[in-house]
Amino acid sequence: MADVLTFTDRGIYCAAGDFYIDPWQPVDRALITHGHSDHARSGMGRYLATEGTAPVMRHRLGEITLQTASYGQQIEIGDAQVSFHPAGHVPGSAQIRVAVGGQVWVVSGDYKTVADGMSEPFEPVTCHAFISECTFGLPVFKWTPEDVLTRQINDWWAANAAAGRTSILGAYALGKAQRLLTTVDVSIGPILTHGAIENTNDVLRGQGIPLPDTTRVTPDTTHKTHPGALVLATPSALGTSWTRRFGPSSTAFASGWMALRGVRRRRAADRGFIVSDHADWDGLNSAIKATGADKLFVTHGYTSSFRRWLTDQGYDAHVVSTDYQGEGFDKDDEGEG
Repeated sequence: MADVLTFTDRGIYCAAGDFYIDPWQPVDRALITHGHSDHARSGMGRYLATEGTAPVMRHRLGEITLQTASYGQQIEIGDAQVSFHPAGHVPGSAQIRVAVGGQVWVVSGDYKTVADGMSEPFEPVTCHAFISECTFGLPVFKWTPEDVLTRQINDWWAANAAAGRTSILGAYALGKAQRLLTTVDVSIGPILTHGAIENTNDVLRGQGIPLPDTTRVTPDTTHKTHPGALVLATPSALGTSWTRRFGPSSTAFASGWMALRGVRRRRAADRGFIVSDHADWDGLNSAIKATGADKLFVTHGYTSSFRRWLTDQGYDAHVVSTDYQGEGFDKDDEGEG
């Protein structure tokens, strides 16, 4: 029996439906798992994505031909039956289930298995073959529990405010920044945001996602105008003139990479908070087990070592080369983990 999906130089392709999933080269029809720029790229003839992903895609890609689907909705495309299922990565993110001739394959895109109170929680989808990221596919990657993370960030912010320092927290513009906003204690002080983050906040607020009040940073914004503030900055803004306007400050970075020694020093951060919108080691393994799949394809991340681990567990596991980035060190978009 032919494979339901194949891996090409344009992206993941379904011949039965003549469409691609998260292609990185221009194609006629693209099914998109979520709105990060390494998965939702410009130049496609037609797009299909979830209703929750559509606003961010339109914000980032401009005028596009975009069809939307609700979670679980069955769509016939050629000889393929397609449906979207929550991935838990960012609001609107989806796994894409493709069924052809009794065979079911699932493309997970990016995902996390721990509910964040904002994104639609991850739902395992039973399948024969599962295409999984493994951005954090090593046992060392284990995320801080949500309640502990919240306490760590608020304690850091409160201590800085009491000492007359601005708290500058690096976070990606879609997903991570808003997730952190939903957990911080707004009574500590004002919250300022980089323009790229505030633009995304506006999009998500327009979708009805509740976020606390934030103030966009302008050329006139300083530590004197907003004493004791928490500043959410994009990764590329850290350590630049953009942050120096805030006077005495403490800088932190929120990322899964903070689990590795030395990465915080690379980011020139005083603090590192271990949190990601991707699955950690336990999350990857539990998600894969829940699918019931025998055949696995691992993409961006620690692909070789994770494939060896999966093979040792009895899976038919393969490495696939893609242009997806996972959670990056330096980019402001995806890898936005």
